[in-house]
Formats: sequence, C-alpha cells, structure tokens
Amino acid sequence: MNVEQHDIGVSQVAAAIAEPARTKILCSLMDGHARTSTELAAIADVSASTASAHLAKLKELALLRLHVQGRHRYYSLADKRVAQALEALMVIGQNTAPTFNSRTPDRLQFARTCYDHMAGTLAVLLHDRMLEKGWLLEIDEQAYRLSDSGEALMERLGIEVNDLNTLRRRFACPCLDWSMRRPHLGGSLGAALLQTAIKRKWVTQDLDSRALALTALGRKELGAQFDLTLAQPTVQPIREQRPPQPARDVI
Repeated sequence: MNVEQHDIGVSQVAAAIAEPARTKILCSLMDGHARTSTELAAIADVSASTASAHLAKLKELALLRLHVQGRHRYYSLADKRVAQALEALMVIGQNTAPTFNSRTPDRLQFARTCYDHMAGTLAVLLHDRMLEKGWLLEIDEQAYRLSDSGEALMERLGIEVNDLNTLRRRFACPCLDWSMRRPHLGGSLGAALLQTAIKRKWVTQDLDSRALALTALGRKELGAQFDLTLAQPTVQPIREQRPPQPARDVI
C-alpha cells in the first residue's frame, strides 16, 4: 500500500468511526461478545434499516466481522486491533471532552473488559504491581516477558505460560487505558489473567455493559496473590454511558 492509499484508508476508517451511531456500535462490541443487528440498533438508538446500513459500512472497512449460524447473524469486532484503536481514541477523546470521565459510572472505570483482557483501575493496579515486583519485565516499549518469579506466580494462578507462547499473538504488551491514561496488561497473558479471574469468581461480568464487578473472594485472593489492598467502588447504574451525541441517521 503506497502513502496515498494509506492516507485514504485512514480517512475512510476515521470517517466511519466518527459517526455517533457507529461509535456506539463499535464500543458496545469491545467486550468481545457478538451481537445481532437488532441488539446493535437498540444500542445505537437507530432504526433497524439504519443499523443495517451502518453495519454494512463497518464490515466493508474490515472493522466488523459477520458470523452466520443458521438463520442468525451476529456481528463482532474484526479483531483485537480494532478494540485497541478504540481504547486509544477514548484516551485522546478525553482531552477534548473533559466532562466525559465524570459521566462514566465508577464501576466501569474500576474494572471492565477491553476486548479479551481486563481494563480500568483494577487492571492498571495489577499491571503496575507486576512490574514493581519484578514479575513482569520490559523487553521494549511494546512488549513484556515474565521473570522466573513471574512464571511461578502464573503457575500458582493456574495459567499455562508455555501454551500462551504458542499462540499467534503478542504474549504480553502494554495497552493504554482510557480512564486511567496509563497502561494495563494486554496480549495473551492479559487475556489469560482475565479468564482466570472469571473462572475463579474473582470478578463477575455484567450482561449489558463491559463492567466487571470485583467479588469479596476476588478482593481477598487477588489482594493476597498480588499483595494489594483492593476496594470495590460504590455501585452506580452499570449501563455504559457516553457523552450525549446529536441524533443522526446518516450512512
């Protein structure tokens, strides 16, 4: 792809994401779950026909993936890179919309999913603790590796590090967190840590948002494993909130 084609591609993707209804659709899929066009139309607050047009455009630009199961059609983010790009845009967006952070429920800021790994205050605390303890070591600005003591920690948590190294994705990397504006842990290790936390019932997933709730067991066992004192935020409405957007039904 030459420079001109690259510029055109960036502008097309930026224009697609800039449409408020499409932004809502994309952000709603950042929890890694697939949803139907009917569900996404309700989330974006647009008609079914308008949602279909938006979904077709996002699929055309390779931002969404369509899954067909019999008569059912589901949409998900094309891959983790789309989620990472959206998370980065949220960080930039806070600089131009200072009221955004105050409108976001505490639970969503405290812990949420970022595609297939954990984000929010809790995730940043765990990331920082792993670095402080020397469990996680920087290879460069975009990659981490585990130390011997870090591998021992993962073994205690039941995470098979050797299996993660065989996956066709980065093992461990920083992912910029939009609410904290600091990195949390991404990559296959970050995904495995989230799945372990869910399996062990340290966190529970909300059904209608990306929010994660830290359980009493999670406060005790995560705190013990990572040598942290963890607190649960005050409960607020858990549906994801975003800055008010003008109503637009455009393609």
